[in-house]
Amino acid sequence: MRASSSALSLVKVQQAAPGLVDHFQQAGVSLEKNALLGERACVYLVLDRSGSMRPYYKDGTVQHLAEQVLGLSAHLDDDGSVPVVFFSTDVDATAELDLHNYPGRIQALHEGLGHMGRTNYHWAMDAVLDHYLARGDRLPALVVFQTDGGPSSRAAAERFVCKAAHLPLFWQFIAFGDPDDNEFAFLRKLDDLAVPGRRPVDNAGFFHAGKDPRAVGDAVLYDRLLGEYPRWLDAARAAGIVV
Repeated sequence: MRASSSALSLVKVQQAAPGLVDHFQQAGVSLEKNALLGERACVYLVLDRSGSMRPYYKDGTVQHLAEQVLGLSAHLDDDGSVPVVFFSTDVDATAELDLHNYPGRIQALHEGLGHMGRTNYHWAMDAVLDHYLARGDRLPALVVFQTDGGPSSRAAAERFVCKAAHLPLFWQFIAFGDPDDNEFAFLRKLDDLAVPGRRPVDNAGFFHAGKDPRAVGDAVLYDRLLGEYPRWLDAARAAGIVV
């Protein structure tokens, strides 16, 4: 759905969340570059809580990503919030992040969740789908799905991406960790699943943020988060998936 401007104004972000202003402004640059300024979408954030993610929570990297995603969401969704799904072996928790409650919230939620387990993408995907369907609208969804490794059940994750391709959801995977790790070959596979053999449209993207994701500046991060989304949006509209 195309509007004339961003969902929330710069003034509103300055008043409600001054710490997000830089993120918001850079996200606007990337949206304009990708001809997405004025588009509307709900933005989700899915966060890996497998045991190997512990250092990224401890040093604030995951909180930083959440703030970057919230800055992007303020352009796309006028409710000013991002549904968050924490997952490991199962769904550990769901929460909402918004302009008024974001400082330190991801770390605080994480610390209250206890044991960090394995990496099962499909349970997190299912939680996103349930939340999206409960909204009852057909607004497209951009799902930022962060992980630092391949899933325990690759077949289940692959099936879910193909099944969800009939709905207006785009899965943008972002990997933390060693770019040479073979664990991420599976995410590249998800990005390249055959169209139309396996799914009606290409509904997934992938990029690697490296061992120190906080070193990836906003300009690069937003360009990568949005790089494949416009092509999916055009294809999904042509197929009647997005109205």
